[in-house]
Formats: sequence, C-alpha cells, structure tokens
Amino acid sequence: MATRISLEIRDKIVNKIKNEGVPASVAAKEFGVSANTIYTWLGKGKIGVDTLKIGKLQRENQELKMIVVALMLESGKGKKNR
Repeated sequence: MATRISLEIRDKIVNKIKNEGVPASVAAKEFGVSANTIYTWLGKGKIGVDTLKIGKLQRENQELKMIVVALMLESGKGKKNR
C-alpha cells in the first residue's frame, strides 16, 4: 500500500522544482517519492515544461553572474599588483 505524502512535503517538493530548478528525479530521490508522482503533482498544478526550464535557467543565470563577479574581482586584483 502506498504511503500518503503530507501536503507540506508535497508543496516543498513542488517549490524546489519550480523555484530552484531542481530536476524532478533529484527531488524524488531526496524525498523518497516516485518521480512519476511528482510529475502528477506538477500536472495538476498546470506547471509546464517551460516553467521548469525557466527555474533552471534562472538558477544557471545566478551562477554565471557569481562567476563573472569573481572573475572581475580577480582581474581587478591583478591590475593593482602591477
């Protein structure tokens, strides 16, 4: 018999996927839930693939911005030492 997942956990999983761009397969392993179950939840919430891609792209964009800042700071240090 399947165990029921609390709404709190379900919302937490869906939020991770929508807002942080975490893949459903990763969230499934992390929370011990079937990936198919998660896809069902996402379907009921009318979350399309585009929405999931947007979350992933936003996360990647933030990471790239951090890399650019680090490189700019590193570049600035090199100029001061000349």
